[in-house]
Amino acid sequence: MPRIALATYDPGAEPGADTDLPVLVRALTDAGAEAEARYWDDPAVDWGGYDLVVIRSTWDYSWRAAEFAAWVERTGTLTRLANPAPVVRWNTDKRYLGELAAAGVPTVPTRYLAPGEPARLPAGHEFVIKPTSGAGARFAARYTPEEHDTAARQLARMHAEGFTAMVQPYMPGIDVGGERALQFFGGRLLHASRKGAVLSPGTPYDADKVAHPGLERWKPTDAELALAEKALASVPGSAGLLYARVDVVDGDDGEPRLMELELVEPNLFLWLHPDSLPRVTEAILTAAGDPA
Repeated sequence: MPRIALATYDPGAEPGADTDLPVLVRALTDAGAEAEARYWDDPAVDWGGYDLVVIRSTWDYSWRAAEFAAWVERTGTLTRLANPAPVVRWNTDKRYLGELAAAGVPTVPTRYLAPGEPARLPAGHEFVIKPTSGAGARFAARYTPEEHDTAARQLARMHAEGFTAMVQPYMPGIDVGGERALQFFGGRLLHASRKGAVLSPGTPYDADKVAHPGLERWKPTDAELALAEKALASVPGSAGLLYARVDVVDGDDGEPRLMELELVEPNLFLWLHPDSLPRVTEAILTAAGDPA
């Protein structure tokens, strides 16, 4: 009987946001595993006592990046960790987009502004500023060229807190075709979803945002699948991936572009795709049965 831990976060007094977690624990238990959800930052957990630790919903990690990175490295030395520590480390810094673009993956054009660098902002189109380490649209905002002063204040705040900023053109195709998320599990496409635009004009960068507005099931196009497969094949250590989410949007030419890869703790949206639960369960059990 494999012992499997699903790593999550402690929501404190708030209800837990990962509604898929108890469903997945129950499915793994029914399939014969000893499965349980554990807080990633609980010092009492013996991670080495598990055959597999799956990072599922550690959704506070970007606020505690150094602590989370240390946990990932330590856990990866004690047992099998999915995804593997080197992949997680690579994916927590969105400067990986530059690496993928250099490898020929069509991406949303991105510039990076580290602390101390001047705030060079676009003058001829809408643009987005967000941190290279973040989740849930944290510290992300959309600006017009007339809002440079407000954007510069956001950059100053981010730089003061040690964040490197990403500057991207706003992709107007999001307002028409939305953003598509292609989920892979066990090396195969699991399912896909589409959501509306997260960043509304005038929404402050430090405001709470709805991370997945209007989420619905989606059938990916051949072009989207080809982009996703090319992006995943370009990930260092891609052979060790248990799960992945590939976010795509339409470019000005109507062709899909990579918005980002989520290889750390993607929401699986099993409540929207309940038919995917058996495949997720099977893939986790297979991973737990492999020799560490």
